Amino acid sequence: MADPYTTLGVTRSANEKDIKSAYRKLAKELHPDRNKDNPKASERFSDVTKAYDLLSDKDKRAQFDRGEIDMEGNPTNPFGGMGGGGGGFRGAGGGQRGFRAEDFQGFGTDQGDLGDIFEGLFGGGGARGRAGGMGGDPFGGRRQRPPQKGADIAYTLRVSFIDAATLKDQRITLADGKTIDLKLPKGVEDGTQMRLKGKGQQGPGGAGDGLVTIKVDKHRVYQRDGSDVRFDLPITLDEAVNGGKVRVPTVDGPVMMTIRPGTSGGAVLRLKGKGFTKKDGSRGDQLVTLEIQLPEDLGELAKRLDGWKDESDPRSKLQV
Repeated sequence: MADPYTTLGVTRSANEKDIKSAYRKLAKELHPDRNKDNPKASERFSDVTKAYDLLSDKDKRAQFDRGEIDMEGNPTNPFGGMGGGGGGFRGAGGGQRGFRAEDFQGFGTDQGDLGDIFEGLFGGGGARGRAGGMGGDPFGGRRQRPPQKGADIAYTLRVSFIDAATLKDQRITLADGKTIDLKLPKGVEDGTQMRLKGKGQQGPGGAGDGLVTIKVDKHRVYQRDGSDVRFDLPITLDEAVNGGKVRVPTVDGPVMMTIRPGTSGGAVLRLKGKGFTKKDGSRGDQLVTLEIQLPEDLGELAKRLDGWKDESDPRSKLQV
């Protein structure tokens, strides 16, 4: 994996919101469900996820920025700062390192001890034995990487429009056959991802995670508009002219709404708090557009209107 900042396409000064936004955009683009015939996309998806895991953890990000851990989250070579150029031997980083007397002051030696130290490093017994207590030969051997966790498992969870709006708990079946109940996050929308720690494949270093992508189904009468819900409500000509109370369906169940006398078709009424839950916990509204419907049998209406003509010009504002 490249530098995690480069992988996510953000600068080192990016804040938490920028990092999360960049990850969500890339995760949608590279998700395995959308790239079944593109293995490279799956590899990039894995790299993007690893980069986000590192940078979204404040402690790990700080350690990486200080050079204490590498891009995989492993500790860097504790002796990486010793030595300069010139001859010498190859350390864990692969580059040749030379030594000066002052480089070994931390070992409690003076220049007269250098022969013993070098003898231990290059085949002698004394110094190598003392270094063994520090986890093996810190200069010549390779640093052993910690056991890898198991692979992440991707899941797709379909959620009904109303369940998403009301944040109803969802049940999902995992790869091992077990079922768990999930609490949908505030601000959930189509494409939202949830991470289930330890619900992936088992590995030598523990289990990977489950990556759940939320798919919100469309509704036959409701439409989402940000955090609001839009709904077209048919009313009779009598209700439009005389007004009254009408029963209106919402994602929380039906409510009564008052229509003022003389309401025109196309008027939009607002039902507070009947929309989707926002990230801050508040809810959007339901916007109800009124549609006046004439009766199927116009005979009686025609009789009542006999001899009457509406002299107004509803299209005057259109200047046509």
